[in-house]
Amino acid sequence: MGKRATRPRLAAFGSSRIGPEAAVYQDVLALSKKIALAGWDGMTGGHQGMMAAFSEGMHAGNSHIRGITLERFPTPPDNTLSEEIRSRNFFDRMGMMIEQSDAWLVLPGGLGTLAELAMSWDLLAIHVLEPRPLLLYGDMWQPIVETLSDQLVLSADQAFQCIRICHSHEDVLHALRGDA
Repeated sequence: MGKRATRPRLAAFGSSRIGPEAAVYQDVLALSKKIALAGWDGMTGGHQGMMAAFSEGMHAGNSHIRGITLERFPTPPDNTLSEEIRSRNFFDRMGMMIEQSDAWLVLPGGLGTLAELAMSWDLLAIHVLEPRPLLLYGDMWQPIVETLSDQLVLSADQAFQCIRICHSHEDVLHALRGDA
């Protein structure tokens, strides 16, 4: 877990394909500003879509936002990152985002987001990482989690207790505060 003097760091995973015209983009921007004002710093993959929405909101809330960007893609010129770390490949990038955060926020996304969720979740479930919040934000996650619960063969007891599905800004803020 990354150590900082005062503020915990929340890593956000999410789609690069959802633009500012989408309602969920504006929702994530507003949510991340609230998270910043609640005392959190942020980290994303540093590119467009949900990553940009999260970064913009954290920036608007005067939070430090670290982007772990991929060398193979150009950094968006209008980004709001406080700091950029260039990563050689997806695996190094995912490892930094998972290991250097105090909590994770999984936003709407696709296969890359699902991979980041799966790795974070597994490392929590098998106790490779210290417990920390793993929050799934948005309506898309409930049916996915239900299907996984019905179909997966798990090596860790109570793996589903490692995640929390959040349907509102208040759900996320309560979970980050450690409220039940």
